Amino acid sequence: MFYRPAPMHLPDGFLSTIVSIVFWAISVLTLAYALRRAGKDLGERQLPLMGVLAAAIFAGQMLNFSVTGGTSGHLLGAAIATILVGPWPAVIVMTTVVSIQALIFQDGGLLALGSNLFNMAVVGVAVSYFVYTSLRRLAPRRPWSTLVGGFVAAWSSIFIASLSAALQLAISGTSPANIAVPAMAGIHALIGVGEGMITVGALTFLMATRRDLLAREQASSRGGVGVWVFGLGIALVLAVLSPLASANPDGLEWVAEQKGFLEAARAPLYNLIPDYVLPGVSNEALATILAGVAGTLIVFAVTLGVAYLRRSRENTV
Repeated sequence: MFYRPAPMHLPDGFLSTIVSIVFWAISVLTLAYALRRAGKDLGERQLPLMGVLAAAIFAGQMLNFSVTGGTSGHLLGAAIATILVGPWPAVIVMTTVVSIQALIFQDGGLLALGSNLFNMAVVGVAVSYFVYTSLRRLAPRRPWSTLVGGFVAAWSSIFIASLSAALQLAISGTSPANIAVPAMAGIHALIGVGEGMITVGALTFLMATRRDLLAREQASSRGGVGVWVFGLGIALVLAVLSPLASANPDGLEWVAEQKGFLEAARAPLYNLIPDYVLPGVSNEALATILAGVAGTLIVFAVTLGVAYLRRSRENTV
């Protein structure tokens, strides 16, 4: 049985206009600073890696996995991006993924995009960086600290980002805090376990094949082209597998349905590739695959373009 991934981010209508504008402002200011810092911090190795990470995160987010209680979760990816390229480049990676999901695939509202960016690209990255670096300092020479730090950082990024979304819902008057916060926290505590396991799997693979990628300040460029091609290939494979995503509602949708505010969601202003299904293709599984492949390549190209533009601009200053 094939399924298509469902939209996963805050739609327009869930948040008040003032809350949406405030978080748009915060996210734009954070992104501007991230672009400035990333231009100074990026090395030649991180540039293609940012594109590969963005592509893999986009494709990975299409693969919802089932969680107990008839709901599903999906990869956030903030932790693995932060671990591999650092916090400021990771903000750019996550911003590109979330923005393209909203602009092209109508996953998340345009007015709510600032809040989605804040939750996933700002909170997700900040929590991942703080937790991972703190745990790594406890045992910097032990390989297990990378895996433990990665798991806890990934779980925490999902959990805290869900609390951020819950508070936005509460401030907007959509759902009281005493209802939204426990509901979002409970289901995303479970989803965070899946996020942690995926992150540990990715880190284990890298520790066995390219340990240098985990040491950003000492990274080698040896065999770079092959690694980036292989990484993009994995992202495309994930996109091809996207029709196998769980058909259960994701955590936010499940909470909205259970707590009675799902009908507050507004339809998007326009449709390009809504719900990750390419228009004009009668076979729904094929339409999802083509949409996933197209999105993966678009995210890869945009992230790579932004990274190289910032790097070249910094070098000319």
